[in-house]
Amino acid sequence: MATRLGLSLPQNRQYDLGRDVPDVARAAEEMGYASLWVYERALFPEPATQGLYGIEGLPWPDAYRGVADPLITLTLAAAATGRARLGTSVLVAPLHVPFQLAKALASLDAASGGRVVAGFGTGWSLDEYAAASVRPFEERGQVLDELIEVCRAVWGPDPVSYEGRLTKIGSAVVGPKPARPIPILLAASSPKAQRRLVDHADGWMPVGMGADAIAAQWRQLRDLAAERGRTEPIQTVLRVNPQYTATTYDGPDRQPFQGSVDQIVEDLVAHAEIGLEEILLDLQGTVRDAQELKDVAAQVYEKARAAGV
Repeated sequence: MATRLGLSLPQNRQYDLGRDVPDVARAAEEMGYASLWVYERALFPEPATQGLYGIEGLPWPDAYRGVADPLITLTLAAAATGRARLGTSVLVAPLHVPFQLAKALASLDAASGGRVVAGFGTGWSLDEYAAASVRPFEERGQVLDELIEVCRAVWGPDPVSYEGRLTKIGSAVVGPKPARPIPILLAASSPKAQRRLVDHADGWMPVGMGADAIAAQWRQLRDLAAERGRTEPIQTVLRVNPQYTATTYDGPDRQPFQGSVDQIVEDLVAHAEIGLEEILLDLQGTVRDAQELKDVAAQVYEKARAAGV
């Protein structure tokens, strides 16, 4: 079975949200992309108080200076399309009130005819936590655990009741319900996060860092699932962040998915051989505008399919 391909929507500041999101969403669906994706970045600290991913000295990319709200972006795409899945890769779960997020995702799924995929992570930015989180950074794992439980409760049959640290629902009717059970995917790179995924989530959403590393993590996750007695298959969506260049990149330090369309496709072929169900490409950061985003996305899609992806 061919690997499904997804495309991230234009959320960064060089785009016109109201015009470009529906335009790119419609075009991507027509090209054959199976899914459309958003990510979350709440703010851009200036001056920087912490490096990217919490790594000292690593600068935040300029693309993070003004990232549109993920659910509003996804809603614009939902209204402009009819088939593509609508995913979050990822929502920083502890920046959201669990009940409100569960209800928003259910409403979007009902409105779109059952197309939402909920990808959650815990994030890493202390500045985002200071501005927006429901609990301190140190409690991010507990908040994610509760959020997953609240989503399952709110999306399930009425009457809904739930008793947690953050959320207390005392026997209530909560609607609308999702059109079908919304899959919950987790980024899950640490051993603790992988146990959470195996025990409580529907799927895995790694970031492409090289085919060998992803293949090793995938084996590790399947071994853990077998060890913990999981019988449900683990859904998989690999996120890749290509560093697109119009010409071939021939530096000695080329990273995976860095370079021309042909180089990106070459890496797609290697990653597709791992056997993951879906690969999403976030091309928006290294193109000038929506037109170039559509052009590059079309070339990648056509060449990837021609190469057997």
